[in-house]
Amino acid sequence: MSTTCLSIRRPALDAQGFEALYREHLGLIYHYVYRKVGNRQEAEDLTSSIFLKAVRGLRQETDPQRMGHWLLRVARTTLIDYWRAHRARVHRARVTSSSLEALQEAGWEGPAERDPFGVDGRPTERVQGLLEALPERDRAVLTCRFLLGLSTRETAVRMGLTEGNVKVMQYRALKRAAALDAV
Repeated sequence: MSTTCLSIRRPALDAQGFEALYREHLGLIYHYVYRKVGNRQEAEDLTSSIFLKAVRGLRQETDPQRMGHWLLRVARTTLIDYWRAHRARVHRARVTSSSLEALQEAGWEGPAERDPFGVDGRPTERVQGLLEALPERDRAVLTCRFLLGLSTRETAVRMGLTEGNVKVMQYRALKRAAALDAV
């Protein structure tokens, strides 16, 4: 009696499935990349690159429940590659010359933009209005986490809370803000 090892594989995601995956995770991936590079154009290019890599590697990832985590891993490795290449370009520019022109030729674009999504300041005003409408503790936790970019641990230390408490407060504050925004 011979035994045959059968591999059970789920079918690869079709075009519509990938489009849904793209729409669901685009904002998360873009914001993650933007926070790491601080430049809108670079973040857009890297986000495109991440989703192109996802299309190429899609057959390897079969579990739809884990796609978001997998995309974040792809984003992390893409960012690591980006910073290695960026560091090498800047190092070469410093070796040849320390002038601003040399750094700009190497791809440096100067300080990051302050409000990449602002159109005449309206989104910023909307966020400020939502924050002002929230209770003080909710405002404080959202400000620490999203405007100051602090980690959960840093926010907990700053506010004198546990990390778990910060996570719960953040969840509830976001829920309250969404409810206010819907009105």
